[in-house]
Amino acid sequence: MSAPADSPEILYEQPSEKWNGRLTSQEAEIAEHRHAADGLRPRLIPAVGRASGALRREMVLRPLVARLTTVLVLLMLTVLLASGAQPAGKLYRVGILGIKASDPEETRYWQAFRLGLRERGWIEGENIVLEHRWTEGNSARLPELVADLVRLKVDLILARSSIFVQPAKEATSSIPIVFAIHADPVGLGHVASLARPGGNVTGLTILFPELSVKGLEMLISAVPKAKRIAVLWNPDTPSHTPAVKAVEEAGRTLRVQLQTVVARTGADLESAFAAMARAHAQAVLVLSSAFLTAERQHLTELALRHRLPTMFSQGEFVDAGGLMSYGPDYGDLFRRSAVYVDRILKGARPADLPVEQATKFELAINRKTAKVLGLTIPPSLLHRADHVIE
Repeated sequence: MSAPADSPEILYEQPSEKWNGRLTSQEAEIAEHRHAADGLRPRLIPAVGRASGALRREMVLRPLVARLTTVLVLLMLTVLLASGAQPAGKLYRVGILGIKASDPEETRYWQAFRLGLRERGWIEGENIVLEHRWTEGNSARLPELVADLVRLKVDLILARSSIFVQPAKEATSSIPIVFAIHADPVGLGHVASLARPGGNVTGLTILFPELSVKGLEMLISAVPKAKRIAVLWNPDTPSHTPAVKAVEEAGRTLRVQLQTVVARTGADLESAFAAMARAHAQAVLVLSSAFLTAERQHLTELALRHRLPTMFSQGEFVDAGGLMSYGPDYGDLFRRSAVYVDRILKGARPADLPVEQATKFELAINRKTAKVLGLTIPPSLLHRADHVIE
């Protein structure tokens, strides 16, 4: 017996309850009460004759479309989370402490940092603002520059190197501080340990004392006749004191006589090289610092004038006319510092982010300078060099 023509057609959209039949009015009412008790919501469709093909297709496709939409939404959320989507609606402020805005090498390093930020979805002016403060070669300005950043209530301070960390650490214990380069963070008391920094400071280290000893060894390999070597350093740079001690100990083992010469500012360089000449120094190991980086052209010119082979830890000194350098790839360190900034702005604590060490090291040799000095660089060093200036 067929159902009356005006009987409703009932559709349950749950997979276990799909039904596309025709019920009598009484059966429909019973079914509605039963499924309402089960927490289902039947949709009653008055039927006029048999359901059309389009209506049947709609009843079959509607649940499938809903499930596909849900899957697509979940996939989009997963992609956004995996790509490190930035918190919406906030413009983060990062204070930058650097040496000199007009220095091309300094510009190159900060471009590497910006590249690291972009790789993680941080775009200047959209979700992040960089507040640059430059010492212009005068580190005495650092307390004033840091105080300015603290007044701005920046979300994080990025310190270029170790001499920038101490003033920042003294100015704030709450704003996170990341160092792009640090000579000896544990030895200087800026972190408790490399694995567990503690406090509000973390970043990347070059382990300067060990690096300085390696530089001395390479300088002796390049100039084996040099038995009296000057060490140019700055007592105001905290990492230089442990580096000088490490180099003096290595000098005794290597059987060379070391002459330590102090230069605190660019004005001291003339007298420093004059002192080397009086002591008959045959080569110079330069312990790099922020102020010497800014004075590198003047420094290398003085070394050539006094015909002294030089060893540095930064390649830009070799580009300026120095003989050799061995040290970390600073551009890589600045780029990696963006990872710390990214993680902290997304909620990580500096205290829990281990200090990482430099992993890329480069040897640079200036053969033009070697020819001017009348030196022949051993083939063993030339073969190891990453950059050679002919």
